[in-house]
Parts: sequence; structure tokens; C-alpha cells
Amino acid sequence: MSRTVIKDILPVQPRGSDRRGQKRPGQHDWRVNPRSYEFIGATFDPLTPMQTLARAKWMTADHGFRFIVTPNVDHLVRLAKEPDVFGPLYARSWLSVCDSRILELLAKFSGVPLKAVPGSDLTQQLFDNVITREDTITVIGADAEIIDILKRKYGFDKINHYEPPFGLRNKPDEVTKTAAFIAANPARYVFICVGSPQQEMIANACLQRGDCVGLGLCVGASLDFLAGRVKRAPKWMQQARLEWLYRLASEPKRLWKRYLIEGPKIFWLWIKWTISRKQSAN
Repeated sequence: MSRTVIKDILPVQPRGSDRRGQKRPGQHDWRVNPRSYEFIGATFDPLTPMQTLARAKWMTADHGFRFIVTPNVDHLVRLAKEPDVFGPLYARSWLSVCDSRILELLAKFSGVPLKAVPGSDLTQQLFDNVITREDTITVIGADAEIIDILKRKYGFDKINHYEPPFGLRNKPDEVTKTAAFIAANPARYVFICVGSPQQEMIANACLQRGDCVGLGLCVGASLDFLAGRVKRAPKWMQQARLEWLYRLASEPKRLWKRYLIEGPKIFWLWIKWTISRKQSAN
């Protein structure tokens, strides 16, 4: 193809111009995931942080409800223990992205192209660069103080907030009630921050209702980080895959079991998964 033809198809535009509405030759709709990968019992979409953000940015309050899950080491260990509980919840998600740099590394060793997409980073990108003052968002979990901090920090005043009781996993009526709140308060983004599997149970309940809208994000403690209540590890520790160590040092009484007892089980699960994969290939 000559330069002249290319120029006719893709005219030169100034830097910073909006190209989102353009169609390019051979371009595929990025909202459709061409492939996903099974890894240690969970299905992952091999998206980069920017690709995940682009999909989230596409969503509006006019779209029917769908949700993103962000499995990490802790989630996969619990998935292995209770596949009947966690498996169906993850399977019904719109996107499933890897929340762990440890899983990213293990996947690399296995030839699975996963990129770490931390839910906390995705949440911050949405607040910093996507959500506007005209957008309505819903927060499930957190508390009134965090909501006030977010309002002051970002100038958002259209925040629906609902704080369900503890023990949601064993309170199906409360899960149903929370989903009803989300349906009654339409929003572009629904940040579900009540831990796993409670947040995925709520997202699934919204999906089953059929009258909820927007994008649900199962992102755990992300708003605690965003509001400054909990400090994240320095960037160098995140890049060195040591964020878990920073969190353990920050909250040893609460997190010692997760990181020192339960977390290391992921290596045995990975070994078993690798062996099973090789046997299936033979």
C-alpha cells in the first residue's frame, strides 16, 4: 500500500485529538475478548492495565450491568478449597484480570500471557482520569468517612453509598437487599468493596436481577488506599513483587495467616496445575 493511500485512510491529526470514533482497516472491536486462559483453576482475560481501563471507560449507566473480578493469590487458594462457591461467581464475570504480580510471574513461567492489573490501580485510574462530576457512582462497603474524603478529594457529589452488615456470605437476604439498592440507584460505576467472595456474590445477584446498570468492580480495599486510610507499598516494592511483604509488615496481626500460611499454598497448586496440564497434553 502506498503512502498516498495510507494518508487517505488515516489522515494526519494533531497530537491530543480524539481518535476514539475512528475505524481502522482490519480493526477488531476491543470490547470483545478474543481469548481467555485457564490458570490454576480460574479463567483470566489476558489484558494489560490500559486495555482493562479502556473497557471500563467504555461503560456508561446506559449499559446493562456487568462486572469485573480481580483474582489474586488469596482468591485462587480459596477457589481450590471451595470451587463450587468461587468458580461460578468468577465464571459469570464480564472480565477477569490478574490482580497479583506473583501470579503474573508464575503464569510467565507457564507460558500464559497474563499481565498484573491490580484492582487498586484500576480504581485510582478511574477516579483520576475517567469519572467526572457529572457521573454517578455507587460504593458498596467502605464507610461514611471514606466517602467524605473521596468527595473532598475529587469534588464528586453524586455518590450512592450503602454499607451492608458483616458476614454477608452467610446472609443471602442481605446480599439480595444490597443488589436491590444498586438497582434502585443507577450509576456508571459500582465499586463493591466488601471482600471476597461477598463482593462477587453481590455482583452476581445484580446480574441475576436483570435491572441493574453500569459496571461493577469487585476491588476489595481499593478505596481504603485511595482515601489514604491504608498506605500502599512504595512503587519499587510493587515492581519487585514485594507488596505482600509491605502489607504484612503494616498489619501483621491481621494478615500473617494470609501471607505466611495460606498464600504459599499457591506454589503447590501451581505445581499440580502444571503436572495436570502436561498430562492432558500427552
